[in-house]
Amino acid sequence: MKATLQVYAVGARIAMLERLQYPLASLMFMVNVLIEPIIYLVVWSSATAAQGGAVGGYTAGQFAGYYIIWTFVRQFNLAVGPDSFNWRIKNGSLAGELLRPIHPIDIDLGWNLGFKVMQVVYWIPIGVILWLMFKPEVNPQGWQLLSFPIVLILAAYVRFFVMWLVGLICFWTERIDSLIELYFAAELLFSGRLVPLEIMPVWAQKVAGYLPFQWTFYFPIELLLGRVTMSEFWMGVLAQVAWILAAYVGIRLVWVRAVRRFTAVGA
Repeated sequence: MKATLQVYAVGARIAMLERLQYPLASLMFMVNVLIEPIIYLVVWSSATAAQGGAVGGYTAGQFAGYYIIWTFVRQFNLAVGPDSFNWRIKNGSLAGELLRPIHPIDIDLGWNLGFKVMQVVYWIPIGVILWLMFKPEVNPQGWQLLSFPIVLILAAYVRFFVMWLVGLICFWTERIDSLIELYFAAELLFSGRLVPLEIMPVWAQKVAGYLPFQWTFYFPIELLLGRVTMSEFWMGVLAQVAWILAAYVGIRLVWVRAVRRFTAVGA
């Protein structure tokens, strides 16, 4: 356990140093990530004004709060993409990782922790500017505010483990691009990234109930907005824990078979 924690600490330190070493690249990555929610924010603010003050139960201020919190949640639940396996297999880096007495997922967990810490640090001044510009309506109760960090961490783990599990498909095929695009399209539709799920058609809300995506975006955002009841909170936390366990067990089962198929290539 101590050795694993040391691996996490080293991985996190490396990621933080990488982000500090290339501040311009970090800034451009941040801008790229923020363009999407800012477009949504402007569009829905305009639509709300055109509809006389509210759309689907959200006022302009609540839309502003939703998408500004979105930007923060997005930084925190950044994860190792499924396509990274394809790249690591092709350039040979995974071959080196498999020779270490450490599971590659532990290396990724540590690196991802340091990466998201730096992304959150870079987000702070931008978040303050957005807050001052759009004047969001965010009214969480005390328990919602205190429980937000827990839900946020669980959301990050759900996204990390599910994406890691999807990435293992690269051990069977190198042509995973279409599948990854399909995965992210589903996430965009059913996670609350595009619009709050409450505004989506009923059928889409039902589909979202069977998928992990809403627990990585919609649930933590709604919690900090103050729109989640106590019963919905516990149901959401249980769903997050269930998805983490399911994805982790899936990784353990698939990993054994995936490594048997691995053939080292690259430098």
